[in-house]
Amino acid sequence: MSEAPLFSDRPINVCVTGAAGQIAYSLLPLIAGGKVFGPQQLVSLRLLEIESALPVLQGVVMELEDCAFPLLHSIFTTSDAKEAFRSCDVAVLLGAFPRKQGMERKDLLEKNAGIFKEQGEALNSEADANVRVIVVGNPANTNAYILKHFAPKIPEHNITALTRLDQNRAVSLVARKLGVPLSKVSDVYIWGNHSSTQYPDIFHGSVEGKGKLSDLLDKRYLEETFIPTIQKRGAAVIAARKMSSAMSAANAVADHLHDWLLGSDRIVSMSVPSDGSYGIERGTIFSFPVRVSRGGRYEIVKGLELDEFSKRYIKVTADELYSEKAEALALLS
Repeated sequence: MSEAPLFSDRPINVCVTGAAGQIAYSLLPLIAGGKVFGPQQLVSLRLLEIESALPVLQGVVMELEDCAFPLLHSIFTTSDAKEAFRSCDVAVLLGAFPRKQGMERKDLLEKNAGIFKEQGEALNSEADANVRVIVVGNPANTNAYILKHFAPKIPEHNITALTRLDQNRAVSLVARKLGVPLSKVSDVYIWGNHSSTQYPDIFHGSVEGKGKLSDLLDKRYLEETFIPTIQKRGAAVIAARKMSSAMSAANAVADHLHDWLLGSDRIVSMSVPSDGSYGIERGTIFSFPVRVSRGGRYEIVKGLELDEFSKRYIKVTADELYSEKAEALALLS
């Protein structure tokens, strides 16, 4: 795939929310250093944070300056969403209200529904009409759905949520289990919600030189170990380091954006608005296997055969998303 600059005559304007947070701390050097948009694309960063975190964000800015990235054209910081999104080409929405002890799911949805309503409206009025958006803050799929609802000027296929982290986790676990290089593993997909109901699917995958994953991994291992491990990996990271995934999440955001904007030969997993494929309700932000091509285009892979085992898992995660979607919209009505 071509690594030529997306904009040869100007920097790409990238807005990052939650810019003083942990994920941003790992992600911003990847953006400024050329890993995301290629080694020739100048980058202007527009960094959004809540007012109380702006002093911390200034420390992050100083570190970015001190890295002396040749591709980093400028940095702008603000606590105003409209200012942050003004003329942005790419919006990376890391910021969200975190789940706290004692919070019910409904409480978390309510807090984030307000945040993503406001950000959707700001994107709608200020961003470039062709802005590409990735939502990372959880519950990412439903937050992206709310954002889409309040940003009608933005083409809905330009609004996505992150499940590349889950795909990376799944590919890595397969490689470790089979003792093969990650580069030899292909076509492991994530279906559904970025939650503990997601379905990591190996039934279309293979290992170069060894054959189909369905012949190498039995269903008992999948049900008892592989699927639960991927579904609960985020919780396992929190239990171990007392903080949520940051380095791996940042790396996955970089992978998502690089492949979406610059293209990839591989099928990748992205949460995107459903077009009705595989019986998923239209408009639901659902993770599918997709083909991506340069310029921020993608298409959902059609015609994959799904056995009853896979259909059962996909139904569970779809039902969860339908419930979240209805609950969020009820809170905003």
